[in-house]
Amino acid sequence: MSVAAPHETTVEVASASLAVQLEADAFQPGEAALLEWVRRAARIVAGYYGRFPVHAATLRLIAESGAGVQGGQTFGAPAALIRVRVGHEITEPQLLNDWVLVHEMTHLALPDVGEDHAWLSEGIATYVEGVARVQAGNRAETDVWAEELREMPRGLPQEGDRGLDHTHTWGRTYWGGAMFCLLADVDIRKRTQLRFGLEDALRAVLAESGGLGSDWPIERVLRTGDAAVGTHSLEDLYAQVKDQAMAPDLQGLWRQLGIVTDGGPLRLNDTAPLAAVRRAIMRAPGTPAS
Repeated sequence: MSVAAPHETTVEVASASLAVQLEADAFQPGEAALLEWVRRAARIVAGYYGRFPVHAATLRLIAESGAGVQGGQTFGAPAALIRVRVGHEITEPQLLNDWVLVHEMTHLALPDVGEDHAWLSEGIATYVEGVARVQAGNRAETDVWAEELREMPRGLPQEGDRGLDHTHTWGRTYWGGAMFCLLADVDIRKRTQLRFGLEDALRAVLAESGGLGSDWPIERVLRTGDAAVGTHSLEDLYAQVKDQAMAPDLQGLWRQLGIVTDGGPLRLNDTAPLAAVRRAIMRAPGTPAS
């Protein structure tokens, strides 16, 4: 396939300036569709965090064979950079339903906490991607809960597990980290009578740290988040999971939240004990409760 030389287009969105580098004719839907995908992802992330995590970033789109968004990497230093591999034959529906770019942009909002704590970085990006897209109207709530029911058990400890800080399997890193986020989000909302949620804690961490360009110990991240919501939810949960194989009752939690399958299509039970917590998690910040 013959393509033009890469060039750079600046996208202004959510009070951020994104320098998008791509080959003009490399992608089947055309450059305008790719730039709209970038804008949409940036707006989704900015909605969750109250602003886009950085004021300026470079987004390098690397053309690959095939279709779909095929993966990405995010770097905070010396400047914010996201590299995403995108198939030549990607379709507009694939761009609309993509999760990869939202996941990668979310990484910009957390300081670098080191390899031993990659579960927190990847877990936040995995958890926030689904929630933020629901809040923005880009994904169905039932779809997110269905994915969690299917995938989150991969994050439970297996034989020989030594806690999240010492067990660096794929399942524990991504879905164990996402499980930490779900438990923390529920606990914060319960302790604060729905006044605050995980996004309030993460917004405070971003505001104080500036995001991925900073290096913070995990203890400072959790302490900063807890201070913002007036609880010890993050620090207490970390004490339970960092050095030991803590396995929560996920099935029981989902029932309490009102997530029901009964062997059929997933449905939401608004009379469940924690249904209000579930609704609050998926409600866009600043939106009145229905």
